[in-house]
Amino acid sequence: MEKNKIQNRPGGGPKMNMPKFNMNWIYFVAILTLVLLYMTSNSDGSVAHTATESTYSDFKIFVGRGYAEKIVVNKTQNILKMYVKPEHVRDVFHKGIDQTGQNPYVSVEIGSADQVEQFIEAARADSTFTGTYSYDNQRESDFFNSLLYNGLFFVFIIAMWIFLMRRMGGGGFAGGGGIFSVGKSKAQMYEKGGDLGITFKDVAGQAGAKQEMQEIVDFLKNPQKYTDLGGKIPKGALLVGPPGTGKTLLAKAVAGEAGVPFFSMSGSDFVEMFVGVGASRVRDLFQQAKSKAPCIIFIDEIDAVGRARSKNPAMGGNDERENTLNALLTEMDGFGTNSGIITLAATNRADMLDSALLRAGRFDRQIHVDLPDLNERTEVFKVHLKPLKLDESVDIEFLARQTPGFSGADIANVCNEAALIAARYNREKVGKQDFLDAVDRIIGGLEKKTKVMTEQEKRSIAIHEAGHATISWFTEFANPLVKVSIVPRGQALGAAWYLPEERVLQTKEAMLDEMCSLLGGRAAEELFIGHISTGAMNDLERTTKQAYGMIAYAGMSDKLPNVCYYNNQEYQFQRPYSESTARVMDEEVLRMVNEQYERAKAILTEHKDGHAQLAQLLVDREVIFADDVERIFGKRPWTSRAEELLEAQMRADAERMAAERERQLAEQETKEEEKKA
Repeated sequence: MEKNKIQNRPGGGPKMNMPKFNMNWIYFVAILTLVLLYMTSNSDGSVAHTATESTYSDFKIFVGRGYAEKIVVNKTQNILKMYVKPEHVRDVFHKGIDQTGQNPYVSVEIGSADQVEQFIEAARADSTFTGTYSYDNQRESDFFNSLLYNGLFFVFIIAMWIFLMRRMGGGGFAGGGGIFSVGKSKAQMYEKGGDLGITFKDVAGQAGAKQEMQEIVDFLKNPQKYTDLGGKIPKGALLVGPPGTGKTLLAKAVAGEAGVPFFSMSGSDFVEMFVGVGASRVRDLFQQAKSKAPCIIFIDEIDAVGRARSKNPAMGGNDERENTLNALLTEMDGFGTNSGIITLAATNRADMLDSALLRAGRFDRQIHVDLPDLNERTEVFKVHLKPLKLDESVDIEFLARQTPGFSGADIANVCNEAALIAARYNREKVGKQDFLDAVDRIIGGLEKKTKVMTEQEKRSIAIHEAGHATISWFTEFANPLVKVSIVPRGQALGAAWYLPEERVLQTKEAMLDEMCSLLGGRAAEELFIGHISTGAMNDLERTTKQAYGMIAYAGMSDKLPNVCYYNNQEYQFQRPYSESTARVMDEEVLRMVNEQYERAKAILTEHKDGHAQLAQLLVDREVIFADDVERIFGKRPWTSRAEELLEAQMRADAERMAAERERQLAEQETKEEEKKA
């Protein structure tokens, strides 16, 4: 039998391909019928009139001036219509005939038709009205009003149906995911990445990450350069780093530099309460991207759908997240071709991602976006300080040294807080002290100046904080002190600020010095007060965690040397060491902490007079600085690199201020000489 053979109907004619039924035709016919009924409801057959309501007194004035062309009285409704002559349309409606349309009229409510008739007869006698006068007893809008009232319910139902279908179905009955079209991708598309207005100039620091991202831009702009040598364009890049380091900003900068379409979507947007929606949205996203290739797909927080798949799934269960991940794996590197589509993703939990997602061919490269170092923080500050009105006292390098461990988002917050603090005190420009207060506000919290403390509590806090300052002053590897405060901030009753030296590697001696400095507050309480308090709880927590890290991970224990028990398996509840090893760890942690505690008490006992002066100074002034500590204890025996930089900065500030004064004096002398001349 031939494939193209025509199947005959019983009647003998060929079968006709009739068009499919579409509900949109019903909507169109209903709307067209209502429009036609409205257009034919006017008594004179005209399509549209310009009408205005007026009083009976104005009507008499219009007739007396000869504006009326025709008057129609409706006795049933006690309304008359005065049609205006074309040459007097502007006098009545204040606009031309081209704006009012044909047959404009004035509608007037009347009390009695006989009274109007008498007035018209008088107007005819005076020759002020020469037009026609007639009666119309038909209720003009009865049919339309009846249709409107009777059909209002059905019109409302149809309108609500259309509205709900468009809201729930994305604009149609048959969509990408069924009747409600929940399978449609929620990705926000930018036709040109340049519409975002972000380029690599807006990304400060991160030189290594920008270099790798620049290669992706080159791939999109000039792929022939790489394919001629036999290379393949990478399919994806994964941005990994702590929160606030600029991963999303880097992805936007790539789209802005390349000038290609940019699809932005969050990982949580894939998952919905309906089964199979996530996989459908993944397929729809890549389908849209293929039509716009070359383009970029950016999935923020991909760990929401890319977590490692469970090895023991529940029997009969259906994990929507795993189905979505499987669809994503297939689309990124399956049998289909995705030429010209580069997938970027960002996460701060790369250790949780599935290994199949990280293999070459899907995310070909992982780009680490780390916290900015000193030089990079300086560049970030320069970006965020541009819109601020700065005082001459602001030194960007000093601010960068005061914010170790801050991310780009934290630095932006510091700049914003400094501007708010300056505005709070009605300053015209943002000064250096405003930035220092902003750093204190972000690190320690808001000052609680109204917190009520007894004199004994205040002195205990001063002795505690003076203990930290004393130990840090006489330990070689401790961070240099900046200031000490006993003003309550957030949950802390007092705090000591340091200028940490950013080291790539931490030695055992430096970590022990830091532990000794943390225990200085508790040791000072025991030595000089005679009892201990809960004020050292945070210090003890940090000390214990650091000791466990040194012993269990860094292999810095005498009994467990050169052994690391770090376990990267998140879902593995069994510890990678035995009970006897855990007992040894506990003993080593206790020994290490107690040794540093005794060392702290020994240092405080040796310098108890200086400690007492420092504590009394804190009670009197509440805030002291490194200069005050130096006046009491003398110059620090060890000078770190950070302290050298701090002293160099202070010298540079003094030289800059002196040069500025000399310049101002020279300008003043020049102006005086010009005035004399």
